Amino acid sequence: MRVTYYCQHVLGIGHLHRSLEICRAISREHEVTLILGGPKADIDATGMTVLHLPGLQMDQNFQNMVPCTAGRQLEDVKRERVELLFSHFNKYHPDNFITELYPFGRKAFRFELDPVLSSIQNGSLPSCQCYCSVRDILVEKQQGREKFEKRVVKTLNDYFSGVLIHSDPSVLMLEKTFDRIEDITIPLSYTGFVSRSHSSLPDRQIRQNLELTPNTSLIVASIGGGNVGGELLLAVIEASRFFPASKKFHLQIFYGPYCNSVLYEELLARSSENISVDKFSDIFPEWLEAADLSISMGGYNSCMNVLKAGVPALIYPFRQNREQEMRGLALEKTGNIRLISGQDLSPEVLIDKITSMLEADRTPTAINLDGARQTLNQLNHWQNNR
Repeated sequence: MRVTYYCQHVLGIGHLHRSLEICRAISREHEVTLILGGPKADIDATGMTVLHLPGLQMDQNFQNMVPCTAGRQLEDVKRERVELLFSHFNKYHPDNFITELYPFGRKAFRFELDPVLSSIQNGSLPSCQCYCSVRDILVEKQQGREKFEKRVVKTLNDYFSGVLIHSDPSVLMLEKTFDRIEDITIPLSYTGFVSRSHSSLPDRQIRQNLELTPNTSLIVASIGGGNVGGELLLAVIEASRFFPASKKFHLQIFYGPYCNSVLYEELLARSSENISVDKFSDIFPEWLEAADLSISMGGYNSCMNVLKAGVPALIYPFRQNREQEMRGLALEKTGNIRLISGQDLSPEVLIDKITSMLEADRTPTAINLDGARQTLNQLNHWQNNR
């Protein structure tokens, strides 16, 4: 079976890393082409073919789409992307085409996806089954929600054969943020959450490399792959100054690949013998396996890493929409996860929360985190029952 998977990231890299995990699972049994069209990112695409479209991203105000390459004209980039997509489908003849998020999101990319989908349907492109891959929670529309949901339902029912929902329905269901779920006539499949696979590096090796004694607490503070949350990292560093003198700790800061230079310099200036500052780690799950406490934003991948490691965690949700808070509140009921807000970032308050959570035990989760493999299984099932 040949599978083409389309992923368009525009700011952070959470969608990209979830897509990579899914593609890795599928590539164990099938041929996979991953189509990327966002800002360049360092990825391990072993076992799959990657088709890079000329990059497009949203501007800093998240208002307009702009080329990733300076000097290029938007319309020229869009035209080239459409040509490359059509060329791929004509030459590769995939059996399955998976769109990450669309049509639940990525409205700005209708210019290239709708022509492909309609051409598959009318036979001007080779026959192909189309599926949507979507996470647990949608970013809710502040205006025009009725029109948005009507368009999503029509697009799904007209062009798609199924929806892969990467969530555990016992925790979060898609209808929490999408009202017209019953109007979707194609199959909906909950795969479980998608979590990152671990490398071969033992977590104890991380502690050994840091030369930590058994009674030294390892705290990992991170802001994922986006460019927000710097205030959390700075607050954790300041709070660490109030750590009880009788207790030893090491604070590891991960600032993310899109961190601005001002924040990076500020973090670096505050590093010390027991406060390390590094870029996003390729072995981040292993860091959480080694850690005694995680402090992070509440993005999908960050939360799944915490759950898989079973590490006690403080979650600081992004406040510009309800997605991260909604996920955090749902997960708070399932284990050693506690939400914090901007009011908790003062050093005296935050250190109390940190020391309290360091007393919590590591807890294995019963939540389904096998979403990548179960996506493969569901695709096989649909393929075998066409």
